[in-house]
Amino acid sequence: MPNDVQPLDEIDQAILEALAGNARISLKELAQQVGLSSPSAAERLRRLEERGVIKAFTIDLDPAAIGYPLQAIVRVRPLPGQLHIVERLIQEIPEIVECDKVTGEDCFIARLVIRSMAELDGLLDRVAERAETNTAMIKASPVKRRLPPLSRGK
Repeated sequence: MPNDVQPLDEIDQAILEALAGNARISLKELAQQVGLSSPSAAERLRRLEERGVIKAFTIDLDPAAIGYPLQAIVRVRPLPGQLHIVERLIQEIPEIVECDKVTGEDCFIARLVIRSMAELDGLLDRVAERAETNTAMIKASPVKRRLPPLSRGK
């Protein structure tokens, strides 16, 4: 474990697991779940935020419920000399809801949401002159975003 990373004890792990299940849980309920008083739970939560373990409290939207029934993964390979331009173009497309810069033949792997297959072509056309793309439509997500293992023993 790197020197600047502090291990999580069982209570910190329990707090993170509870918040992953419901980020809107009240402090009182959180304290009860992890076996602490409310002030102690609040202090633990504050320390997890200060350490950067918790970066934000957020929501998990269902794209289909707001009009985006289709999702795709797009691998993007910029043409020579176009990397920074393509990165900027990707950042400017609001339908790209997630993107990672990766090693290997492709430079970016993006997740995008769309209303229709026709919409997909229009979005990809924005980078077509500067990059090659390879698209896979998402059929299902058997593993949703989840916490990584919180203890080294698991």
